[in-house]
Amino acid sequence: MAAILPALTGCSGFFPPINGGGGGGGATGNYVYVANSTTMTVSGYGIGKGTLTAVANSPVALGYAPGTRGGTPSKRGFYVASATTINVYLIGSNGALTVPSAGSTAAVATVASLDVSPDGNWLIGLDSFQHLLNVYQINKTTGGLAATGAVTYPLAPQTGTWVPRMVRFSPNGLLIYAAIGTAGDEIFSFNTTTGLATFNQFLAIGTTTSDNALAIDSNTAYLYIARSGVGPGVAVYKIGASGQLTAVTGSPFAAGAQTYSLALTSTNSYVYAANRTDSTISGYTIGTGAVLTPLSGSPYTSGSLVTSIGIDSTGTYLLAAANGGSPDLSMYSFDATTPGKLVLATRVATGTDPTGAVAIALTH
Repeated sequence: MAAILPALTGCSGFFPPINGGGGGGGATGNYVYVANSTTMTVSGYGIGKGTLTAVANSPVALGYAPGTRGGTPSKRGFYVASATTINVYLIGSNGALTVPSAGSTAAVATVASLDVSPDGNWLIGLDSFQHLLNVYQINKTTGGLAATGAVTYPLAPQTGTWVPRMVRFSPNGLLIYAAIGTAGDEIFSFNTTTGLATFNQFLAIGTTTSDNALAIDSNTAYLYIARSGVGPGVAVYKIGASGQLTAVTGSPFAAGAQTYSLALTSTNSYVYAANRTDSTISGYTIGTGAVLTPLSGSPYTSGSLVTSIGIDSTGTYLLAAANGGSPDLSMYSFDATTPGKLVLATRVATGTDPTGAVAIALTH
């Protein structure tokens, strides 16, 4: 299963997986799900060759505005955070969503972002009101959550405004990074056996710069940060043995206004950044030492206030949700002759446009 988290300003962590990578009883196809805050729904689509087809019973009414972003669902299901709860939804073999027999509420919590550990055993939540990282053990059969503890983290001595944005596990499961606005970033170590998270250190960035979203390459070698304010763009850091960060040459790399979401290809060859204010997506080739070079045609036009982006399980398409609509969901293919370049394949409205799309999640 996966967890859903918000993708609006001040939120992060939408759709982290429950079981970390599929499993029996779940979807059999390639799907994308969109959280819509205005209509308080989740819309699901099957991804075909240049097409998006609504799944059965889509959109599903939530009864609350989804409130977090970040993470990817497995083929079994995902979590969605409301203002006060973490809720679980199951994905059927045809991509349709259902509520577990015990109900959707898996935990009572106020979280700004969620993510699931690579082994699918643990869910972490970045608390919305306290300097806390909450840890839950996942029941892989039911998707239920059992709170196992919380760790308090300090802020940098000369901190900016603390605004919890996004939390992410490293692909090796041993590190956790949290972006907290102009207050910078927090780094934790994680014990995959006990679920114990331990604060390690912080990254101070200056009170006029905001870190909004995170992405980590598949080798846990580099951290990519969506950054706005003074010194905006895509910041890239080399990850040390204990999680410490060292900026790569040329970082941050220029992007559009209010860079807000990131997507990496599975090959670690390209990275894309959604620019909310510009309603564009910047694309880059990742070179030696993770130095970024803009792709041909970048930035690419997207929907109004593009907020959340991700790449499908086949690596064939990039999908983008736009909070301002026009349209709510765009799907891009990769150019056949210019590697990495985005080409619009199709667009859909996820309801009555604009639906207030805040986040997307793609099965894997």
